[in-house]
Amino acid sequence: MPLKVIAGRRGITLAKKICRILNLPICETEIRNFADGEIFVRIKESVRGSDVFVIQSTPPPADNIWELLLIIDALKRASAERITAVIPYFGYARQDRKDEPRVPISAKLHADLLEKAGASRILTMELHAEQIQGFFNIPVDHLYSANVFVEYFKNRNLNNYVVVSPDTGGVKRTRAFAQRLRKKIPMAIIDKRREKVTRKKGKEETVEVMNLIGDVNKKSCIIFDDIISTGETLIKAANFLKDNGAEEIIACAAHALLAENCPERLLGSPLSEILVSDTIDLPKEKLNEKIKVLSVAPLFAEAIRRIHKGMSVASLFS
Repeated sequence: MPLKVIAGRRGITLAKKICRILNLPICETEIRNFADGEIFVRIKESVRGSDVFVIQSTPPPADNIWELLLIIDALKRASAERITAVIPYFGYARQDRKDEPRVPISAKLHADLLEKAGASRILTMELHAEQIQGFFNIPVDHLYSANVFVEYFKNRNLNNYVVVSPDTGGVKRTRAFAQRLRKKIPMAIIDKRREKVTRKKGKEETVEVMNLIGDVNKKSCIIFDDIISTGETLIKAANFLKDNGAEEIIACAAHALLAENCPERLLGSPLSEILVSDTIDLPKEKLNEKIKVLSVAPLFAEAIRRIHKGMSVASLFS
């Protein structure tokens, strides 16, 4: 069956890079908003019997999810043989459990909607919680961004470097990155917890206490995380490492949401470099001299090629 690539409006930039690598044209579509804000989608060429890959990241607003669902539905009704939703950034992944009363599990709802719309397979990258793969009853190929960042550091002397997890929840992800970066490279972990302290007049307050596991004194530190949203966690971690004697601090994150005034805050932080991927297309006004964007297009292009040909993609996970 023929291979076709379609892009939503939040996936078009990455899709163009992927299609250049695959030597394929992007399938012609019409996607626009009506005057009242509703989204209109039309596939402008035949996809009957085709193996279609739809590229669309789903950061806020939720219109990006809805647009992806409409594209999938249009393809299903146009008799596409197989529809793979390529979601470089899977939105709502941080809402993956019911952690307080009367709240939704938004990541599960996102997964259910994709299946109901007609997706046959999911290809995504660096899920905030890997167990989200279990929310689907269709195949999920979960790629990791680590290799993209490892390639960036391959010509550096890493003898004085330490890889840092900004919290205990990211230790597994950070350890995997450290092992790919260089065998036996040291790791450090920032352990954050909330504790109650008694202030003057006996008033209790909850404060965040940070402890460092590992040695960063006079070291170059690489903080490895999956998402930069407001930048608050990252900047707190960088300041904490600096206070503990770190000489240089670099951040790596797969997904750059850069919400609110995050770029300005990062610019004024102790971070010397902020390396992010292009899973989310960033407007020029969100970029500055510290932020460097590395492309994941070759990784996604190879995954698409292998899935289309029925080959294993396991080697891309390591």
